[in-house]
Amino acid sequence: MSQYVDDDRTMPRFRVNRRAMTDPEVFEKEKELIFNRSWLYIGHETELKKPNDFRTRNVAGRPLIFARDAKGQIRVWINSCPHRGAMLCRQPSGNARFMTCFYHGWSFSTAGDMVSMPGDASYGPDFERPGLAGPAKVDSYRGFVFVSFDHDIVDLPTYLAGAKEYIDLVSDMSEVGMEVLEGTHEYSCRANWKLLVENSYDGYHAMSTHQRYFEMVVAARGSLDAGAVLADSRAIDLGNGHAVAAGSAGSGSIFGRALSPEAEAEREARFERLRAKHGNAWVDRLNGSRNMVIFPNLVIIDLVMGVVIRKIDPISPDYMEVTAWELAPPDEGEELKRQRLDNFLTFWGPGGLASPDDVEALETCQRAYASAGELEWSDISRGMHKPTVATSDEFQMRTFWRRWNQLITGEELPPEEHEPLPEFWRAPRLELATEESVAAG
Repeated sequence: MSQYVDDDRTMPRFRVNRRAMTDPEVFEKEKELIFNRSWLYIGHETELKKPNDFRTRNVAGRPLIFARDAKGQIRVWINSCPHRGAMLCRQPSGNARFMTCFYHGWSFSTAGDMVSMPGDASYGPDFERPGLAGPAKVDSYRGFVFVSFDHDIVDLPTYLAGAKEYIDLVSDMSEVGMEVLEGTHEYSCRANWKLLVENSYDGYHAMSTHQRYFEMVVAARGSLDAGAVLADSRAIDLGNGHAVAAGSAGSGSIFGRALSPEAEAEREARFERLRAKHGNAWVDRLNGSRNMVIFPNLVIIDLVMGVVIRKIDPISPDYMEVTAWELAPPDEGEELKRQRLDNFLTFWGPGGLASPDDVEALETCQRAYASAGELEWSDISRGMHKPTVATSDEFQMRTFWRRWNQLITGEELPPEEHEPLPEFWRAPRLELATEESVAAG
């Protein structure tokens, strides 16, 4: 048995040793064996609308420049001058043809080429003028841009595995392509980063932790049968440590305040147009909810009338920083957009009615881990014995932990066996649906 994971299929029981949340040696292993060897999210292409736009981001502890060069190509550079190491870009975002180091004045284009250096003649004609350095790999899928610092990592589509399908579901919600809205949620949490990974697709905590939010929803709607919605849901292993907690058709909006008749009509009209393109079954899935974690630290949540992109950055064993954005359809009307944003901001973010609850819960967990010598294990067993697993079970977290354990210890645990997914959860995306296929669903 791994010193960190107890995966007992006989009882059945699944436990995680709390040292995985507190031990500095574990944290150092995570940096080397997970974050240095995975594909990691840096940003969405729509954040860089014009040539020479840039954003600065930290990924796996490294300062990076996320940019679109003068020809429109997405680029990622290490935010460090090759001369003496000073940061080139010290602003979070901007637009500039050249990036000039304030220390000694070396200047580079957004394509990474050196364009000037003061006293150039002092270096001699044969001196190699260095350009900017970048990560080992940069690639994107449906506008989501990833980097990896591992030259030998598998290609991005292979790494994403079944997560590609759920990125498709999110990306297909617009007829013209989804875009990240201006504005960023930034907050921190004094807890281990893996606790927020678990929390991000944990349906079990929703009603108890977010009671005040659901009281507001019930008051606004008149009623809310959340139990039925959670029962008609699935937790799904997407491969390579990725997993999703997915809800059935209509579950994405039921947990928020109801839309006005006009806004609902506009939303339904867009879905009808999407049915003509992708088929009824795919759009029924699209009209559901999904809380997905792409291993190790990217969260994509489509719930409460908005899509959250959340990047979790481990800083120390008991401290993380969180950055989040909203992905939205730019082709919706102003009134629908207003009502969606109102729902989104009421629930999400450091000023919402839900995220502060989660931060408080995770920080109390971390403080309680001071007693890990007396209470050594956390239990993540819910649903192991069931033929099907819902979002209120903990299968999705066990999927994460089995991959984590494999990378940290080398021990590969067998996958968990449950009944095959019903047809609804397997409906394919159609590029161009015929009239007959739309009618058939």
